[in-house]
Amino acid sequence: VQKGCVYGKPVNQGIRKLKAARTHREVAEERVGRKCSNLRVLNSYWVGQDASYKFFEIILVDPAHKAIRRDPRINWICSGKHKHRENRGLTSIGKKSRGLRRKGNKSTNRRPSVRSAWKNRNTQKLW
Repeated sequence: VQKGCVYGKPVNQGIRKLKAARTHREVAEERVGRKCSNLRVLNSYWVGQDASYKFFEIILVDPAHKAIRRDPRINWICSGKHKHRENRGLTSIGKKSRGLRRKGNKSTNRRPSVRSAWKNRNTQKLW
């Protein structure tokens, strides 16, 4: 068997079944967040699909609404730090894709994020 660099497309390099980094549900949340920029994305869920499309319902919250601001169960979403949660992977599907549903020793390389865990492992401490 010849070894060495294989030129051309990934299909010729033995790479199969490449998975998308972001799911259709994440893309749907981001699109709705861009379209309705004054609202906050709380969560989403699958409602159906056909041969071409998948359909999701996105739950949006109006942070300027008095009923939301007065309700202590949901008014946490009114603070500025929750703007565009969907773009930062803070919704349920975003946390799932970041691997944050696991707990204990299986998630040591996941928290607080993959990049920061890598940086902590690869930074030399001099004290």
